[in-house]
This record gives sequence, C-alpha cells and structure tokens, in this order.
Amino acid sequence: MFDYDPPKQKQPVDYTGLKIVAILAPVFLLFVFLGNADMGLAVCIVLGMIMIAIKIRWNLRKHIWFWATIVLILALHVPLFFLVRWPQGNVPTLFYTMPVGIADFLIVLGAVGLAEKLFSTHSSSNGERE
Repeated sequence: MFDYDPPKQKQPVDYTGLKIVAILAPVFLLFVFLGNADMGLAVCIVLGMIMIAIKIRWNLRKHIWFWATIVLILALHVPLFFLVRWPQGNVPTLFYTMPVGIADFLIVLGAVGLAEKLFSTHSSSNGERE
C-alpha cells in the first residue's frame, strides 16, 4: 500500500567549489594589486573552469597523458591573456569573460576526451579489457 524507501546513506559534503575559490582568490588579489582587476577576473574565471573540468575527469588523474594535456592547455592560455586586449572599465567584465570561460570549459573537456581516446589502451575493438 505504501512505498517505503529506506533512508539513503549520507554522502560526504563536496567542498570543491570552496577549494577552487580559495585557490583563485590570491590570484585575483595579485592582479588587483598589479592594477588590472579586469584581466584578473578573466584569468580566475578561465582557471576556475579548467579546475572544474579537471574535477569532472578526476578519475584520469593517474595517467601522465592527462596531466600533460592539462599543462599543454594551460600553456596555450598564457598568450591568450597577454595578447588579447581586455576591455577596461565601462563594460562589465562578467559579460564577456563568462562566455569565454564556458567555451574554454567545453574545449578543455573535449581535449581531455580526445587525449583519452588517443592514449587510453584499456579497451580494444571487440570490447574486451586488456
């Protein structure tokens, strides 16, 4: 008559978001100290998105190709921040950096997925595990 669902086990709280903010706060404050808060916010948004992508694919952390892909992606971002002229002042920074951050998040996930297909050897064509 009544469907009784047994109480579910409580999962531990995931503090990933808080950890990412704690890591990125000094980066933002450094850019504010250097007098370029707009670029600091852009850097923090993009780095935060990369960290979220790493968290999503955290199961690949034991593979050297995973970390090599992340380092390559980060190295490709350095010219982006120093060569692109970020608007100063009048335009709210969030309006032009958040779409860049979301696109960057999708690109990082795509790059890691491509690297996984290229370097992962745990599945063969007939579905058996090696």
